[in-house]
Amino acid sequence: MKKGTIAAIATAMSNSGIGIVRISGDEAFEIIEKIFFTRKKEKIKIKESHVIHYGFIMDGEDTIDEVLVMVMKGPRSYTGEDTIEINCHGGVYVVKKVLETVIKNGARPAEPGEFTKRAFLNGKMDLSQAEAVIDVIESKNEYALKSSVSQLKGSMHRKIDEMRGEILYHTAFIETALDDPEHISVDGYGQVLLDKVDDLLISLKKLIDSADNGRMLKEGIRTVIVGKPNAGKSSLMNLLVGEERAIVTDIAGTTRDILEENVQFEGVSLNIVDTAGIRKTEDVVEKIGVGKAISHANDADLVIYVVDASRKLDENDYEIMDLIGDKRAIVLVNKSDLESVVEKEEIDKRLRKPMIEISAKEETGIRELEETLKKMFFNGEISFNDEVYITNIRHKAALMDARESLRKVKESIENQMPEDFYSIDLMDAYESLGSITGETIGEDLVNEIFSKFCMGK
Repeated sequence: MKKGTIAAIATAMSNSGIGIVRISGDEAFEIIEKIFFTRKKEKIKIKESHVIHYGFIMDGEDTIDEVLVMVMKGPRSYTGEDTIEINCHGGVYVVKKVLETVIKNGARPAEPGEFTKRAFLNGKMDLSQAEAVIDVIESKNEYALKSSVSQLKGSMHRKIDEMRGEILYHTAFIETALDDPEHISVDGYGQVLLDKVDDLLISLKKLIDSADNGRMLKEGIRTVIVGKPNAGKSSLMNLLVGEERAIVTDIAGTTRDILEENVQFEGVSLNIVDTAGIRKTEDVVEKIGVGKAISHANDADLVIYVVDASRKLDENDYEIMDLIGDKRAIVLVNKSDLESVVEKEEIDKRLRKPMIEISAKEETGIRELEETLKKMFFNGEISFNDEVYITNIRHKAALMDARESLRKVKESIENQMPEDFYSIDLMDAYESLGSITGETIGEDLVNEIFSKFCMGK
């Protein structure tokens, strides 16, 4: 870790009520004492921690701004080091001037994520908690925020620590028995270990399987609206977004390109794509749009199939139903305000998907759609008390590596291999899990992870 006292702007670079300049390191108090003065132009001598002082930041004889200075002595701070936070007025220029004054008096500009990196290296948090910090900042919905805060509070750390503790216990027993076979016997120990490995594999599977839901919590559910032309897809898109984003006309084939929007439903994000109406066509441009619609539907987490209640099913509908197949999908029977002639029983027979009657024009049926989505993806409820959702691809890869190592242990036991084979693969699993919390990770990867953080965090 680079030494020295660091400083950065910790708030967004835009005009606002308040801006914060953060300082951390051994010389933080010395620097602030050079540039901070009370109303009577007296220098302040910091004696107490976790107090706030009122005064002015000055550069020589020039007054830069009227500020509040928060003082936190290490290790009782975010980074574990002596930390100062200068709360100044939030104009872009004035915040920059305050930072320039701090740097001029002995601090160096912080690298992206360096404050959190120091917190990790100083033992204030593990790596999974540090990564949760950036997830909190980038949260796009209620559940993503709750998941990130849960991991920030140590939910991931506790799960990993528990599994590593079990692995280490059994590895130590085997190693001790191999070193002292006269006093410690491993007879029958293979079955004991096999039972524990099976338990660990179940726990790992649960975590790995949560990654799909975790990705959707963090990034949003990839949702594609499909249907034949004039079924009301664009009207539905406008209704969900809450403004006129898609062109709506009575002319079939109006939508030719892809329109994407993010919508919040019951605390969950939907990344919705409105596509061209799927039908047989000779129009070259429309044909490209139909091809894109099919491609997006194939990659989607959720397909919303909009059916026109006022028209009978035709070959285009049957093609769409074949495309949906066993994907997660919801059928919206639109234009329920008109006389219905569509064969709903035929749709239900072919798809066996949730079906909701809506009217994009009258804005009805949307509440039922929200409830159906929540039940479809998260069983109606998401709890972060004991559940951990894997939202980080690095964590998922490490869990899969650990699972593979434990499978090798199981295979060795079943094949009655020597006990030292067990300990080798057990330690591989131990190391893989340790990479999640940062206990078995190289400096280069640590630097790469924190380089993705924003400046000032």
